[in-house]
Amino acid sequence: MTATLIAPPAVAHRDGNVLRWLAAYTSSMIGDSVYYIALSWAAVQAGSPSQAGVVMAVSAVPRALLLLGGGVLADRLGPRKVVIGSDIVRCAAVLAVAALLFLTSPGLWPLAVLGLVFGTVDAVFMPAVGALPARVTTRDQLARVQGMRGLAIRFASVVGGPLGGLGVAVGGAAAAFGLAGLLIAVSVPLLMAVRVRELPADDKAPARGDTAWRDLVAGLRYIRRHRVLAPLMLAIALGDLGFVGPLNVGLALLADERGWGASGMGWVLAGFGVGAGAASLLLTVRGRLPHAGQVAGYAIIAGSVAIGALAYVPTVGAAVGVALLVGLLAGLSGAMCGALLQTQSEPACLGRVTAVSSLVSLGFAPLSMPLSAAAIGVWGTGPVFVVSAALCGLGGVIALSVRDLRRAELPK
Repeated sequence: MTATLIAPPAVAHRDGNVLRWLAAYTSSMIGDSVYYIALSWAAVQAGSPSQAGVVMAVSAVPRALLLLGGGVLADRLGPRKVVIGSDIVRCAAVLAVAALLFLTSPGLWPLAVLGLVFGTVDAVFMPAVGALPARVTTRDQLARVQGMRGLAIRFASVVGGPLGGLGVAVGGAAAAFGLAGLLIAVSVPLLMAVRVRELPADDKAPARGDTAWRDLVAGLRYIRRHRVLAPLMLAIALGDLGFVGPLNVGLALLADERGWGASGMGWVLAGFGVGAGAASLLLTVRGRLPHAGQVAGYAIIAGSVAIGALAYVPTVGAAVGVALLVGLLAGLSGAMCGALLQTQSEPACLGRVTAVSSLVSLGFAPLSMPLSAAAIGVWGTGPVFVVSAALCGLGGVIALSVRDLRRAELPK
């Protein structure tokens, strides 16, 4: 379908074009959640726990290795085409495995292949998803769209798990895979109905070359030389490195140490989710917060203090309250950083910018989880949470120390 120029919408959450994109994104994210439930269940049923762990982790390798190339592809072909193609491939792969599991008992190999396919396609899909909002609305609405996207992610995480469990309960892994494929398939016609904005004639990637490699180098050089994006990437990286370990592995170990149990940990995670959802809702309703760079910096620092305090609260109720505050501040800083990435980047470079940001969050930050677990085993939860909080807070210090990032504003 040929892209057409659209009239500037008044408000994103009342614009049918944006809502079609949001519905497609939400359906795809719910399908992803159901897919991971189906994959984990099928892997556990077909092999040992260690083999199941390998199957679950295999998609991370091609995703990390190919993300930067995926950003180049999104900028070259256009993000909508890439997202549609990615969803078609993911849908076909998931439905093929569903049919295979329904007809036979093939073991682990198709699950491992599916994981590799998903990881490879994700490397292309994720940068394109990040670049697409800039093509479906105007710059002054990108912050509101970022909030809407955050709400969609929270909704998908809440709905996807029970749907995946229901699919497994009704028809086993084959039914759950089939449901995941259908949910991903729903996004395709919705995306085809989304109208996208053409890039202005003078909006070209800096030093764009004739080859994919030169495009990649030009994109990295563009980020490195940008007065806002370069320090923003560093602030995001430090924030993620200090946040991921305590709020994933560290929280489970903390709950076990305090005797809160799985239910207590669930309540703490629920508090975090409510806080993050409230931050997304705030940005969706307001659309723009003044002094975005300062808000991001102060929110990162305040959130890091809350992360450190989480290790010292005495009761589950207090932990839930602190986690709600962590979610609110992390959600606010994450939304501000995401909105600044969207609005500060040239649309022709946004795929590569999103790819670098995704590589930081999905490639480097998860490395802190085994390190956090090992450190807690040696020094305990309190010191590790405090060190992680200090690392996270350093990202906020950078955001406030670099003048251009501190003074960055969202478009009016």
